Amino acid sequence: MKLLFISLGCDKNLVDTEVMLGILSKGGFEFTDDETQADVIVVNTCCFINDAKEESINTLLEMAEYKKSGSCKALIAAGCLAQRYKQEIQDEIEEVDAILGTTSIDSILDAVSSSLKGDRTQIFDNIDRLPTHKTNRVLTTGGYYAYLKVADGCDKHCTYCIIPKIRGNYRSVPMEELIEEAKVLAKQGARELILVAQETTLYGVDLYGKKTLPTLLSELCKISEIEWIRVQYCYPEEITDELIETIKSEPKICHYLDLPIQHANDDILKRMGRRTNKAQLVEIINKLRIKIPDIAIRTTLITGFPGETKEQHEELMDFIDEIEFDRLGVFTYSPEENTPAAMMEAQLEEEVKEERRAQLMELQQEIVFDKEDNMVGRIVKVMIEGKVVDENAYVGRTYKDAPNVDGYIFIHTDQELISGDFVNVKVTGALEYDLIGEIADEFTK
Repeated sequence: MKLLFISLGCDKNLVDTEVMLGILSKGGFEFTDDETQADVIVVNTCCFINDAKEESINTLLEMAEYKKSGSCKALIAAGCLAQRYKQEIQDEIEEVDAILGTTSIDSILDAVSSSLKGDRTQIFDNIDRLPTHKTNRVLTTGGYYAYLKVADGCDKHCTYCIIPKIRGNYRSVPMEELIEEAKVLAKQGARELILVAQETTLYGVDLYGKKTLPTLLSELCKISEIEWIRVQYCYPEEITDELIETIKSEPKICHYLDLPIQHANDDILKRMGRRTNKAQLVEIINKLRIKIPDIAIRTTLITGFPGETKEQHEELMDFIDEIEFDRLGVFTYSPEENTPAAMMEAQLEEEVKEERRAQLMELQQEIVFDKEDNMVGRIVKVMIEGKVVDENAYVGRTYKDAPNVDGYIFIHTDQELISGDFVNVKVTGALEYDLIGEIADEFTK
């Protein structure tokens, strides 16, 4: 039977998708990207912000049409939207045959089987269960890089965030399972591992009584086929001197850190339920840059939080101008049902949120352009991502760029390169967020 799988949302959700694809592949399913030919359609949904919620609902409704006009015999809803709105999906989208919770992804084959028999079913395990970890993932990233989800859930309970209610409390994956999974990913061709979780910096606290991310990183560095290791979602208050030293001393670990700060005004940070103030943010960023001078720091911000004044927005602008993050993304605040922030007074108009987001991104564009311009003339190590169609040029990433969220470097060369190759590239030009370069010497595979 042919199966179409649609994965929405974040890279953590993508890992769940790859686990489910592995189970379904072992179960004998053939995959297709043609909706009209699919016997089974699975949508792994997201509901982190309102736009993601709308995309998930619209995708389910669109796929539901293929039960009427295509070959589809079973439609499955999985992931965060399914966890949060299972009854609404059950009642309002009658074409959905099975609904699978976030902690029940290892039951995907059961969900599909029962759906094909004509049964409508819901499979929901305890929200704090950690699904059986599988090493037979089907990689959807091209194979040369892979995400390693080191934990699930979150204990922070920021006032704007619904994640703890749909993903449960923080649960680390045992280290031996992660190392085994990483070895399998490496054998499948992965040369870059990207560690993800709702929060990576707390890894191991629940299992080992202390933060053991540095130990995990050191063990992963021993896998010979892995060339780069990148760490995402590091909460600033949880970054230790030991972690900084590990990133600094292990050659395979990219000098790159994803540090979501959300805001820089102390009152806003407090009402968000964040654990840091502006002075502490400045302290940890300065420490990182002193200890690791070439570190690239990425952050994410929320603009338009309830009650955010013009002055508080300008304070955030001044902070960004002063700190000069290497990479930065901005979300407009999205009120989520059953969160404290959604019930706060002084909710801002969408127009105000969008205007403030545009101002932040315009400022960041100026900062990034100056930083990229300063790269011209330097030689950097680049991972090849693919070839530019009909040109003697390739697309790649430096250590400063995570896939799908950061920039690229475009390399003009007559040499034949393969995705996953590492090459030394001389930077010859800069665009808004991207670089241009040429091969600096012989490349290594």
